[in-house]
Amino acid sequence: MASHRRPKQPSRTRVTVLTTAAAAAVALSANAANAAPSEKPSKDEVKAKVDALYEQAEQATEKLNGAKEKQEKLQKEISTIQDNVARGQGDLNELRDSIGMAAAAQYRTGSIDSSLQLFLSSNPDDYLDKASTADQLSSQQVEALKKIQEKQRELAQDRAEATEKLQDLASTRTELAKQKKAVQGKLAEAQKLLNSLTAAEKAALAAADARASRSASERVDLGDAPASSARAQAAFSAAQTQLGKPYVYGATGTASYDCSGLTSWAYAQAGITIPRTSQAQANAGTRIYSMSDLKVGDLVIFYGDLHHVGLYAGNGQVIHAPRTGTVVRYESINNMPFQFGVRI
Repeated sequence: MASHRRPKQPSRTRVTVLTTAAAAAVALSANAANAAPSEKPSKDEVKAKVDALYEQAEQATEKLNGAKEKQEKLQKEISTIQDNVARGQGDLNELRDSIGMAAAAQYRTGSIDSSLQLFLSSNPDDYLDKASTADQLSSQQVEALKKIQEKQRELAQDRAEATEKLQDLASTRTELAKQKKAVQGKLAEAQKLLNSLTAAEKAALAAADARASRSASERVDLGDAPASSARAQAAFSAAQTQLGKPYVYGATGTASYDCSGLTSWAYAQAGITIPRTSQAQANAGTRIYSMSDLKVGDLVIFYGDLHHVGLYAGNGQVIHAPRTGTVVRYESINNMPFQFGVRI
């Protein structure tokens, strides 16, 4: 027999919850429909963000340069030590061979000296410690044994130093990879922002950079400031020949440069070797803290962490490799936070 019970009605509490939820969903939907789309950043905002990323990339670049320089130095030092170890082992083998020949001669006559047998031990130190008197050895044998001892100590020290430097090299290579990744990440982020601009906005930024990169004959009055020395003038003149070359992180010329790559290359043309990184170049000479005391060819250090460097060009201008997307050019010294000059 069919049931005639009335269907169970939802409780008042449940109805209220469902109604409230439905109303909220409708309200959210309406708000979403009526909400204004998020505003696209302006060209100037994008440029400011990109410039900040480029500066961060340059900071990482100088750390990258430092790691590269350290790696190259360690590789040379390790190679020298390994050569010394090879030569030292050869010398040690010769010393042992000479004693072995003497022992062989005595053996053939059946009169091998017991003290000479100890020369052939792998541990001459042990023999000297145990020998009760020096009379057990002839003066010639004592001298030969001392030479072996000294050579063994040298080899042990060289091998220990090589091991330490190899460990340092491994950590330096890790740091190198880390900084390279940091540079590439910042540049990729900047490029992504630039790609968000319209064609017209990109053209406007490119035009602004082109105006900033015109040659000296078109827009820069360098005045007649003297150079700090003949070699400083030679370095500055060399840098001038690179105007228009593109900035590329880690580059030292002559197709492209980063900031410290340009300054180190320029001074190399004047016959002077200066460190590779801007931070190290900051300590390469006498510091000049007043802009008014700068002379042509002085290094000019910028930013609190000293991550940018250029050459003073005169009349408040520097010649430098600014950042990714630009070229070697003149720029006002006031466009960046000046720290001090360095006279090489």
